[in-house]
Amino acid sequence: MASTRAIFVASLVIACFIASCHAEILFSSLKRSLDVSASHREGVLMAGEDQLILKWSFNKTFPAGADSSYKKVKVQLCYAPVSQKDRAWRKTEDHLKKDKTCQFNIVTMPYKSSGNSFNWAIERDVPTGTYFVRAYVLDSDGHETGFGQNTDDKKIDNLFDIQAISGRHATLDICSIVFSVFSVVSLFGFFYMEKRKAKASQQK
Repeated sequence: MASTRAIFVASLVIACFIASCHAEILFSSLKRSLDVSASHREGVLMAGEDQLILKWSFNKTFPAGADSSYKKVKVQLCYAPVSQKDRAWRKTEDHLKKDKTCQFNIVTMPYKSSGNSFNWAIERDVPTGTYFVRAYVLDSDGHETGFGQNTDDKKIDNLFDIQAISGRHATLDICSIVFSVFSVVSLFGFFYMEKRKAKASQQK
């Protein structure tokens, strides 16, 4: 009885250890099995206004069938190194559970080896910074098993800048100007009318 219990406990510990190890996925262990591109207009992109045209497909340098375990693709917006400097809350970690590089989910879709595209309107809460796009392939358990990104390994090429919204709106600015002008004109009109009244009183 005691030996059976000991075997059960040992098996449970081993199972938990294996599950824990499986969950602790390192980015350095993933293969770059996806080709990813991100198209956009020239210049600085505006949050809440511009969009990214994203495309991804299976990397043909891998043998056929190497993607048989792929079930989903998770696409994310990621900070480039220049926007991570001196910002610990954006720090890159090899352990994916601790990695803060990619904080904005764009879309999660069923995996297809080719013909994947998605037009993403840059969300209003994206802060000012320099970015790239990364896609992870997930297995049936939702674990990352491969990746692709629109930049090189050093994250230097094909980066893009996004400008956050200022919190002000052009319509509000225009209304503010109109009301300011109206108040100034009203003030001058008031003084003019008072002056005329005073002059009329003197003439009487």
